[in-house]
Amino acid sequence: MLDMRSYRAANSYNLQPDRSGATDYLGSSQIAWLKRELAASKAAWKVIASAMPLGLQVADGKDSQGREMFENSTNGDGPVLGREFEIAELLRFMKQRAIRNTVWLTADVHYTAAHYYNPEKAQFKNFLLFWEFVSGPLHAGTFGPNPTDDTFGIEVKYQKVRPRGSLILRPPPGCSFMESARSIRRRAP
Repeated sequence: MLDMRSYRAANSYNLQPDRSGATDYLGSSQIAWLKRELAASKAAWKVIASAMPLGLQVADGKDSQGREMFENSTNGDGPVLGREFEIAELLRFMKQRAIRNTVWLTADVHYTAAHYYNPEKAQFKNFLLFWEFVSGPLHAGTFGPNPTDDTFGIEVKYQKVRPRGSLILRPPPGCSFMESARSIRRRAP
């Protein structure tokens, strides 16, 4: 399980052409740990859980110069820039070590999706194909979809988003946090 919040630099426009402290995302110690564990793993499938999706843009307002800021590694289509340097390093390492069958379980967006990452369709091609399964919070409404970023060749294979024309797809009755809390209080002695 990765920590994508504690080691990263402040959110920015994320288009820095060189890796620096301003592009930190996972942090060097966490990347070293993950590389070591992946290389040592004998598991048929390597499941990597992370708080942020790899190929969906998660915007975070505008900076003082009016540029879009991003919360995760993606920043729009194109070559590797900004926080994408660390993801590219990790994917390149997995290819060099022939670490296959990686599956990413990610969150932070309010819908469910299945993404296939294909180096043949990517701007950065030095990686082995892999899958990412995204799911947002179970107790919250659904909205989206978020824009994709082709740096790592994302192919959207499935997504469940709000119906066209609606503002939000609410959770089914009994599934929201507040409804669950009320139900628990009603049953309490």
